[in-house]
Amino acid sequence: MTHIAVIDNHGQFTHLEQRALRDMGVDVELLDNDTPPADIDADGLVLSGGPDMDRIGNCPEYLDLDVPVLGICLGMQLMATELGGTVGPGEYGGYADVTVDIHDDDDPLIGSLAPETRVWASHADEVKTVPGGFERTASSDVCGVEAMSNGLDRFGVQWHPEVAHTEEGEAVFENFLTVCDDR
Repeated sequence: MTHIAVIDNHGQFTHLEQRALRDMGVDVELLDNDTPPADIDADGLVLSGGPDMDRIGNCPEYLDLDVPVLGICLGMQLMATELGGTVGPGEYGGYADVTVDIHDDDDPLIGSLAPETRVWASHADEVKTVPGGFERTASSDVCGVEAMSNGLDRFGVQWHPEVAHTEEGEAVFENFLTVCDDR
């Protein structure tokens, strides 16, 4: 059985990420972001959202682990920052129901959602440029980078697939599990 570790970056929805995966029958554990990387034994990592880039603990080191990684909101932003992209304030700001345009229907994480999907997202901060080796895989009229991917094992979404307001959130997690299982 696939084992996923959800890394807690102290966001308000982190427990919902764990619950969504558990309800799908996944072996999942919630780990604080100060867990030493050597203590993590998982087939994939979900880097949760959170309130502050100054509170990301050991997350930069987790990107060196040889497992697929899904960054959600702050998790995507820290991935972008650590791998050479840029993050800045969003023009829109807080949480909103947003229509996201999917740009790559072959992307392993969100391609199956094409051509568009409705999501619940915060845009207080957002990825402005994706890191080298990544592609922008989704955008909206309020955010230029709603999702990014290296096409293999590093993915990020600005939105929260774990909340009920996101129409196809379970599909995002299912697609991530498929990536983990195929390794």
